[in-house]
Amino acid sequence: MTEARLAIRNTRPVRITGMLMLILGTLLPIGLWVQGEAAEGPMPGKMPRYQYRVIRSYPHDKQAFTQGLVYADGFFYEGTGLHGLSSLRKVEVASGRVLKEIRLEPSYFGEGITIFGDRIVQITWQSHVGFVYDKKSFLLLKRFTYPHEGWGITHDGKRLIMSDGTSVLHVLDPNDFRETATIRVSDGQGLVDGLNELEYVQGVIYANVWPTDRIVVINPATGRVTAWIDLKGLLAKEDSSGVDVLNGIAYDAQDDRLFVTGKLWPKVFELKIIKNP
Repeated sequence: MTEARLAIRNTRPVRITGMLMLILGTLLPIGLWVQGEAAEGPMPGKMPRYQYRVIRSYPHDKQAFTQGLVYADGFFYEGTGLHGLSSLRKVEVASGRVLKEIRLEPSYFGEGITIFGDRIVQITWQSHVGFVYDKKSFLLLKRFTYPHEGWGITHDGKRLIMSDGTSVLHVLDPNDFRETATIRVSDGQGLVDGLNELEYVQGVIYANVWPTDRIVVINPATGRVTAWIDLKGLLAKEDSSGVDVLNGIAYDAQDDRLFVTGKLWPKVFELKIIKNP
């Protein structure tokens, strides 16, 4: 990860002065600025773009730098990031109230989580360490390691699937966390970089694409993107002060409900995805 990318991911402000400002000013017209539409780039013209409808919204802790979100048994389970603030939480959906929480050691930058059976798996960003907890008690059961960065994680019922911020998804054995395969994700224009938080939804993988307001829908058998979901404008302007990027996808399989939020967002949104006819 480059220094510029690291600064954005950690939301640390960068002061731009003098000649650098002049250079950036000349680059703006040709789309090289790191914010806004130019940074996100166009979606493939022939790729399906799913629409969405907001069903309802729920309160969300605005201090939570959301890195992973899961729905299970009527509750949200959430992994948060930032050094010294990273945590694992159980959250009441209707109120956003944190019912149970443990903090990671300050040296760890928490990332994605998933629930596999009666265990919660949480990964970290650059420490190459993951944690396995008892779902009910949050008791730490074991640690495991991996050679790349950790961003998002989900599972398909048999395998863990992990992102590292590139176009590659890593498939892990849920028992010994050994990597058994990789999935290289691409669409009609090439590889899709920046894959972040993951959620397995009805046989496909939904992935936040950092640092955009978009979610890609991925066929796990081929790695091909089958659709994009553009959520730009989901968060109202009056709620957008001090927020970071869209990140956090949870799915209620029993009632077919999709939830999304973002880092430091004040709300979690329940969405209805409308596929193209």
